[in-house]
Amino acid sequence: MLDAWAEVLRAHFGLAAEDVPIALILDLARDVANGVARPAAPFSAFVAGLVAGRAGGSPNEVRAAVAAISELARAQLDE
Repeated sequence: MLDAWAEVLRAHFGLAAEDVPIALILDLARDVANGVARPAAPFSAFVAGLVAGRAGGSPNEVRAAVAAISELARAQLDE
């Protein structure tokens, strides 16, 4: 169902497959849910998209934003 939903979103918004990195976002959600709190996962995904969009929105900027947030979440787990 997730892949089908991603395809609906890509088609509706004119996005390429690399614009919707499902595994990357799921990994982010896991890191935040485990390191911070489960409700923080969707919020953090939103923030990652916002940060990446403001930086230009390329796939590299998305990966950089996700990596930064995942690192912050893992640091919270270590505290």
